[in-house]
Amino acid sequence: MSVSSTARRTRAPGWTVWSLRAGATLHLLGVLGQAALAGLFVTGDVDMLTWHRGNGGFTHAMLYLQLVSAILLWRPGRGPLWPAGASAALVAAETLQIMLGQERVIAAHFPLGMAVFGASAVMTAWTWRGAA
Repeated sequence: MSVSSTARRTRAPGWTVWSLRAGATLHLLGVLGQAALAGLFVTGDVDMLTWHRGNGGFTHAMLYLQLVSAILLWRPGRGPLWPAGASAALVAAETLQIMLGQERVIAAHFPLGMAVFGASAVMTAWTWRGAA
């Protein structure tokens, strides 16, 4: 029996897939919460800005959980590299999002928030449909 010259792709360990699913799902829930809280704030409930800020911290922390999980899916899990790259890009976008919000640059904060939402939704859907 000869060994193939190309490495065989094996399934990633279940714990890496599930940790990525948990991180991505919690992050997406935080992003959805951010949109709802922002909507309540701009309609006149100024107390929601404090909630929006607090939920932003939770959401960003969940994104770091997603990033670490995506790295673990890749290495040692032998999964694809792109989720780690996509998660790192989301970290950069969300960090910019936080800075824009703190500086009250709403003209950029709103559309970037929608882009973060879209990317987070796609990532989360992939973890449930394609990651295993």
